[in-house]
Amino acid sequence: MERLIEILEDIHPDIDYATCTDLIDGHRLDSLSIISLVAELEDEYDITIPAVEIIPANFNSAAAILKMVERLQEDE
Repeated sequence: MERLIEILEDIHPDIDYATCTDLIDGHRLDSLSIISLVAELEDEYDITIPAVEIIPANFNSAAAILKMVERLQEDE
């Protein structure tokens, strides 16, 4: 989780990712931030994030993002 928080803070440093649960629904991350985040996650965790996974439920919190990453790592 620590590395994920670092990645998120590099993209948008003004958010408390440890507690925020509405990154998408609260419009805290915009579409360009999401694109950057997806690219960083794919590089860092050696995964491919298909378009069908880019939904608010998978990106509303650091915990949700980590859960998606772990699931995609298992699938590969």
